[in-house]
Amino acid sequence: MRALITAAIVTATLTGCAVSNTQQGQRSLRAQQTLDRYLVGKAAGTPRSCLPSYRSQDMIVVDDQTILFRDGSNRIWRNDPAGGCSGLGRPGTALVTRSFGGTGLCRGEIATVVDTGSGFTVGSCSLGDFVPFEGPRRS
Repeated sequence: MRALITAAIVTATLTGCAVSNTQQGQRSLRAQQTLDRYLVGKAAGTPRSCLPSYRSQDMIVVDDQTILFRDGSNRIWRNDPAGGCSGLGRPGTALVTRSFGGTGLCRGEIATVVDTGSGFTVGSCSLGDFVPFEGPRRS
C-alpha cells in the first residue's frame, strides 16, 4: 500500500512538471521575437532578489510569463513571475507595483494587472528573481 501511494505521488509530481514545461513552451511567435530582440547575444548573470531601481517606462511586457526591465545601460533584467502573471500579455493592461520604502522591486512582491480602460484588477502575480543579461563589453 505504501508503495502504491508513493507511486501515485511521483506520478502526480511528474505530470505537474510536464504540464508546466508545456505551458512555458507555448510562447507566441511575437513574444519569442521580443525576447530575442532584447536578449540575443547577452549572457545571463547571477539572479538577484531585488531590482536595484527601475522606471515604469523601461518595463517591457513580453507575455504573461516574462517581464523585462531596461536599466539605461547595456543590461536587461528578466523576471519570470511565479506561475505567470495572468492577463498581462493582453493589450490594454498594465502592471501596477507598489514600492514600500525603496525604489526597487523584489522577489515575492505582489504586482497587480489592471485593465487600463476600466481600472479593474484583472490579475496578479508574485515577482520572481531578477536575472541580469549583459552583452559583451566594448573596448
